[in-house]
Amino acid sequence: MTTRLSNADVPQGFTFAATHCGLKKSKLDLGILISETPASAAAVFTTNRVKAAPVIASQVHLRQSRHRMRGVIVNSGNANCCTGSEGFAAAATTALKLARELGRLHPSQILVCSTGVIGVPLRWQKIVNAIPRLVRARHRNAKSFSEFSRAIMTTDTRPKWAAAKCRIGGKQVRILGCTKGAGMIHPNMATMLGFLATDAAISPKLLARALRAVVERTFNAITVDGDTATNDTVTLLANGASGAPKISNPNDDWKKFCAALELVCQSLALQIVADGEGARHVIEIEVRGAPSDRAAKQIALTIANSPLVKTAIAGADPNWGRILAAAGRSGVAFDFERADISLAGVKVCRRGQENPFDERVAHRKMLAKYVPIVVSLHSGDGRARVWTCDFTAEYIHINASYRT
Repeated sequence: MTTRLSNADVPQGFTFAATHCGLKKSKLDLGILISETPASAAAVFTTNRVKAAPVIASQVHLRQSRHRMRGVIVNSGNANCCTGSEGFAAAATTALKLARELGRLHPSQILVCSTGVIGVPLRWQKIVNAIPRLVRARHRNAKSFSEFSRAIMTTDTRPKWAAAKCRIGGKQVRILGCTKGAGMIHPNMATMLGFLATDAAISPKLLARALRAVVERTFNAITVDGDTATNDTVTLLANGASGAPKISNPNDDWKKFCAALELVCQSLALQIVADGEGARHVIEIEVRGAPSDRAAKQIALTIANSPLVKTAIAGADPNWGRILAAAGRSGVAFDFERADISLAGVKVCRRGQENPFDERVAHRKMLAKYVPIVVSLHSGDGRARVWTCDFTAEYIHINASYRT
């Protein structure tokens, strides 16, 4: 994994640009990610029944283009959701304008994404007017990518990016990604956007398979507040510009690619949790010995979304009873009298009862930025791991004034 972004981390054949088009008062609010040649494309979208116009447009474009795309355009400051026919027209017009500026492409080769306030008409003319200068300004360098990663932010306090490399057929393959998200985060996609680019050569079918599997273990294993939103999208473009052999079947090269992709996506997912609105602690919840992996994840997510658990962590209070109670209401059958719980490395519960421990030691350990919770049920072989963050008064402050 790369810890400091450089031009060498940027995949071959991709360019980026960002600008302030006027949707926000002053900050960057519009960006493009362009493959200079047609790229295999995969994406996952929100499972919310209320879907924003750009989500629906992008789903249609993927089908129309047979998962061969040229780029993505994304705006922040407005979700273009619940905006009626005008919202769909805005998404279509945006794709059409970018396609023409790039050289008479078909609009279906463009993915459109938006994030921001729901229910407010999108001032799409500002976007369209800015597209020509965006296209002229695009570059393949770390600076342009960094600006793109800032242009997609809403309540985020910092940009989130990650990069990784692997070797396929003797050639170096790069994977670079960025994401936004700090609140309304819950598995099955949430109020987040994620953009991934790679110069690997891989068939659209295998690319989609890799992305779905990795998202399930990363972006779909985090939660901030249990809310799934309307615009959530993660895209992955692979243009083959590295010169590496094409991956056409799930062989060892595909496994190496998937491993590198997971490194990037896990880093991005954890950065979202760490930047959770008002968060001071990242919480890792591991459930072991559940009846199945699915049951383990259900229990882990119930614990992760418990306001009582999250506020206890905020106060560094080793209140293990809240953890066990949350597991008990998860809908999974288990014998709580066999359950053990470790909190911040301190065993606080044994066989469903308190295990004597030093409260001051546990409190001190819970003051750390990273707080692990391990729940051992001794009821099977299932296990799962999810990540969340604590709830503080700042979360309420941010979300109480999001529109005003």
